[in-house]
Amino acid sequence: MIDLRLLREDPDRVRASQRARGEDVALVDSLLSADERRRSSGVRFDELRAEQKSLGKLIPKATPEEKAELLARAEQLKADVKAADVERDAADTETQQLLQQLGNLVHPDVPVGGEEDFVTLETHGTIRDFGAEGFEPKDHLELGQVLGAIDVERGAKVSGSRFYFLTGVGALLELALVNAALAQATAAGFTPMLTPALVRPQSMAGTGFLGQAAQDVYHLDKDDLYLVGTSEVPLAAYHMDEIIDADKLPLRYAGFSPCFRREAGSHGKDTRGIFRVHQFDKVEMFSYVTPEDSQQEHKRLLEWEKQWLTSLELPFRVIDVASADLGASASRKYDCEAWIPTQGKYRELTSTSDCTEFQSRRLSIRMRDGKQVRPLATLNGTLCAVPRTIVAILENHQQADGSVRVPEVLRPYLGGREVLEPVAK
Repeated sequence: MIDLRLLREDPDRVRASQRARGEDVALVDSLLSADERRRSSGVRFDELRAEQKSLGKLIPKATPEEKAELLARAEQLKADVKAADVERDAADTETQQLLQQLGNLVHPDVPVGGEEDFVTLETHGTIRDFGAEGFEPKDHLELGQVLGAIDVERGAKVSGSRFYFLTGVGALLELALVNAALAQATAAGFTPMLTPALVRPQSMAGTGFLGQAAQDVYHLDKDDLYLVGTSEVPLAAYHMDEIIDADKLPLRYAGFSPCFRREAGSHGKDTRGIFRVHQFDKVEMFSYVTPEDSQQEHKRLLEWEKQWLTSLELPFRVIDVASADLGASASRKYDCEAWIPTQGKYRELTSTSDCTEFQSRRLSIRMRDGKQVRPLATLNGTLCAVPRTIVAILENHQQADGSVRVPEVLRPYLGGREVLEPVAK
């Protein structure tokens, strides 16, 4: 959530942020009104309680005539204090509910607009000309079937659409990607973490995933637990309700977990293969830093993502995501999109977001800086979303005979294998 003091001091900035997100601007005025009621009712409650305490000291010293009048006033004050308490709690509840609906403040340099209004910042690698090489590229599913690596038919039989099995070299390729990604993250100073896949409501809400993203979240009603769509959630909640000494920052974690997404709004999109699925594994980077260092840390996370995709020898571009496509928690977001030959376009493989103090305020995570205790900043960055990375590797490194060249960075994790060969039928 944002700082209420900032809202009171500069409401136009918050209105502009809401407008850039394509969200309800009237929410800002409703929140200002609720906050004013919360503060005024709190003042009234404190004044009545002070009078009540003062009166309690006068009654024992009063004459019989004065005592009757004071006791009557005491009864009235008792009722007034109770009413003021109810009013204060109601105003505070309304303020908190409205505050939870407000997205993070959009960074002023973010391009304004919807999904297609991003700005391309840089491109890397060379897109292969398969025509010049003399063959038509196969898509990842056809390659996966030839290699004995992907089985979506049995995935659908067992679990339904958008589920899959990785088999043979497909399973080995996932393990190679995860181990290589964690090796890079560990070398960069991240602490490897295996995180819970089920979290409590306060963890999911505190990270910002029960607002506009709620439709994509799986909920277990009986247990009131949520399946995470990313290990960002347990990594953000890891230090919930804690105060961290500033000299321990930055704290950097690399979480590996299964991820579950309902993909509620994706009917008809990416229905073939394993590009958009309900369950997948992912290595996620997560950082806790001082607010003053969040923009630099954001650039560092992006550099680690670029290092990873470059090591996989994939052509990709970096985009500055537009304001209405940020998600509630992010102030700014960069995506790295790899070229997918059979689609003839770039598709998102990694994403990194600067969430500034938004999540730490919701999760009550603070830093002790000398005598001052204040919220810190949190950031996240995908290092390897496994299925999409497999899609990009198979399609970009395929050869005319249906085999797939293994990027050098993965070979030590595949027993030195340089090529994935088609299996005999």
